[in-house]
Amino acid sequence: VAPDTKLKLVSLFQDKGHVVAMTGDGVNDAPALKQADIGIAMGLRGTEVAREASDIVLKDDAFATIIAAMRQGRTIFENIRKFVIYLMSCNVSEVLIVGIAVGVGLPVPLLPLQILFLNLVTDVFPAFALGLGQGDDATMREPPRDPAEPIVDRSRWIQIGLLGGAITGATLGAFVAALFWFELGTGKAVTVAFLTLALAQLWNVFNVRRPSAALLRSDVSTNGFVWAALALCIGLLALALGHSGLAGVLGLQWPGTEGFVLALSMSFLPFVFGQILLVLSHAKEG
Repeated sequence: VAPDTKLKLVSLFQDKGHVVAMTGDGVNDAPALKQADIGIAMGLRGTEVAREASDIVLKDDAFATIIAAMRQGRTIFENIRKFVIYLMSCNVSEVLIVGIAVGVGLPVPLLPLQILFLNLVTDVFPAFALGLGQGDDATMREPPRDPAEPIVDRSRWIQIGLLGGAITGATLGAFVAALFWFELGTGKAVTVAFLTLALAQLWNVFNVRRPSAALLRSDVSTNGFVWAALALCIGLLALALGHSGLAGVLGLQWPGTEGFVLALSMSFLPFVFGQILLVLSHAKEG
């Protein structure tokens, strides 16, 4: 194939809106490698000219490595997206909880050190675990995304708002119920709100899975790091509540059986809401 023919083929695909990768090893491949969105030169038998004109050098000259790299790139992008959605929805809920409570005249449901503890514990470890995901079998079956698509697009901002709002509603609901229905007192009600928020944020990690993936077979639920992070966070929460010194610093009180049941049950509501959103999203995509 003549060099100008290769260049014309690349240009024709680009004119149709495709993202074009071009592989080559010779001097005559250089113009097409330069024109392509992603030029890939052979590392073993490729010429210096071809390597200089390319974006990527394929060290083993194996096309299967290109597919593996595409899969890894897609996985990394999705992991970053999950990381951001998870952290943003958790942080939005913390801001809304305090803001709404103060705005309607309720006692402050979360103390500053409690928020700091949540940011350092229940936010960080699950988010890091999401960043270590290996993807799933559907990774390469998804259509290519638009290169100009941001990490957080309009639909993801809506998802962040809805998940954050669900966590906010559940936490404030538990706080109000503990304060006025069960009459546990302000101290125990704050502890109930703290536990509800912490647990809801932990379960929220399963709300950032791919909509097309099943709950128990998604790249989140099969990620061992996620389960290890959840176990670690639950252990740290138990330590914060059970250790008298740490509980005193954080302003936590033993909430009793009613408080524990209330916090645990309310914390699952955002998880259920998030799963419904994923089902609806998958149905819309289908």
